[in-house]
Amino acid sequence: MQLVSKVNSTYNELNRNVMLLEKEGIIINEFRVKVRHGKIRIIRLNKDNPKTKILLATLQTLDANP
Repeated sequence: MQLVSKVNSTYNELNRNVMLLEKEGIIINEFRVKVRHGKIRIIRLNKDNPKTKILLATLQTLDANP
């Protein structure tokens, strides 16, 4: 999984966090099958969830105050 290397984590740790975010409705986890690459997992941000909006606002505030 490309995301594992991008966040410098392990698959198990990342999967646990993805499952938690999905349970809270912050992300949408999809599995799509492609013939050439096998199973592909797509993780999308659920921008309609109020929790997501609060999380994004908090991250922007933290980023603005180094």
